[in-house]
Amino acid sequence: MLNSRQLTLQQSIRYFFAALFWIPVVFFSLLLVKNTLPYFSFSQQFSFIEERALLFLKPIYKYSFYIHIFAGMFCIVAALTQFSSYILKKRKAIHIWMGKTYVLVVLVLGAPTGLYMSFFAKGSFWERMLFMFMALYWFYSTMKGLQTIKVKNVLAHKNWMIRSYSMAMTAVTFRVYHLLFYYFDFDHLHNYEISLWISVLGNMLVAEYIIYRKSKSYLKTFLA
Repeated sequence: MLNSRQLTLQQSIRYFFAALFWIPVVFFSLLLVKNTLPYFSFSQQFSFIEERALLFLKPIYKYSFYIHIFAGMFCIVAALTQFSSYILKKRKAIHIWMGKTYVLVVLVLGAPTGLYMSFFAKGSFWERMLFMFMALYWFYSTMKGLQTIKVKNVLAHKNWMIRSYSMAMTAVTFRVYHLLFYYFDFDHLHNYEISLWISVLGNMLVAEYIIYRKSKSYLKTFLA
């Protein structure tokens, strides 16, 4: 049996590694929000918009873009409240209402506009397919999260929302990898493609590892 000193040490180690994970996540999430807000000046002087000038002449694409970046920005911030043990225990109403809003925004705004925009994504056929997969998996995992909490399967709900969050966070991790590979002198297109694939697959692997560590029967987490 562990004595109190050993238990305190184990708890301190857990807090340390949790901080090591969450501090960069929160920092880069808030940095993404800061860098996204200027788009709502509706200026055309952004490289993303300039590269897609013809697409932005189409109202449906233009509106989809602004809806999508708003949805992504909101979901990344909202999701931070969903994994806080303090909020879950002490401010459960915040967890519930932010969770409901997150689900609504993903299912109605974020995933549908992401799916539409995937048909026009930069890169090859495979990058467009990857964007399409991201939108569909984001929708599916969020819907499963909603369905499982409705039947009070809290563990399955948590697992599916971790998967949903991993898709939302690709907006953050993509930019981190893109900046990192920039210093390795990758040309712009290859940097874009590599960063995209690593961010999506990497986020999924991290999510599945977290779920696997806490699951008695990992494969059943896909069936709940």
